Amino acid sequence: MMTNKVILYSFFRSSASWRVRIALAFKEIKYEYRAVNLFQDGGQQNSEEYKRVNPMGQVPALIIDGHTLTQSVSIIEYLEERNPDPPLLPKDKYGRAQVRALSEIINSGIQPYQNLSVLDKVGKGKDEWAKSFIEKGYHGLETFLKQTSGKYSYGNTVTMADLFLVPQMFAAKRYKVNMEQFPTISQVYDSLIVLPAFKAADAFKQPDTPPNFQ
Repeated sequence: MMTNKVILYSFFRSSASWRVRIALAFKEIKYEYRAVNLFQDGGQQNSEEYKRVNPMGQVPALIIDGHTLTQSVSIIEYLEERNPDPPLLPKDKYGRAQVRALSEIINSGIQPYQNLSVLDKVGKGKDEWAKSFIEKGYHGLETFLKQTSGKYSYGNTVTMADLFLVPQMFAAKRYKVNMEQFPTISQVYDSLIVLPAFKAADAFKQPDTPPNFQ
C-alpha cells in the first residue's frame, strides 16, 4: 500500500544525507527522520534490517511516494522533478550541465576519498590522506567557481551544486584544510549557511547529533 509518509534514513554528519536534507528543506517537504548510526553496533548501516532498505548499506535512503530511493544525486534529481519549484537546476540545458558538473566534482572527485569505508582501509595516516585529496579537489573547484559563481556556486540562485558544497566544507574543516587558499569557495559557503534550508539541514541540528556536537 502506498503511503504518503516521507521517511529519510540519515546520519547527522554523512555528507550524502546532508545534501538530501537540504533538498527536502529547500523544497519544503516534511519527513520523518530515522537515524542510522554509522559507528554504533559495528555500524547500523551493515545490519540485515537496514540492508533490506538499502542493500548497499549506505545512507541516505528516502522512502517517498511508495518508493525507496538511494544515492543522493538520484534522490535530489527525483525531488527536483517531483517538486520543481523552487528549482535547483537552471532552465537552460547548458546551465543544468554546469551545475551537474560542479556537483559531480564533489560527489565523484572529492568526497569518495574521505568515505568511512575508504579511511578504514587507509588506516594510519588517514587524516593526511583525506586532507590531501580535499585540497587537490578544491584547487580545481576553486577555478571552476571563479568562472561560474555569483553569490552562490552558479550565479545568484541556489542550485544543486550548493547542496554538495556545504557538507563538503564540514570535512574540509574537520581535516584542517587551509581555506585561505580558496577564497571563492569560502565566499559561496558563507553566503549559503545563513539560508533557512541550509540551517535546518545542518549536521549540528539533527535528531541524532551527539550533545558534544550541538
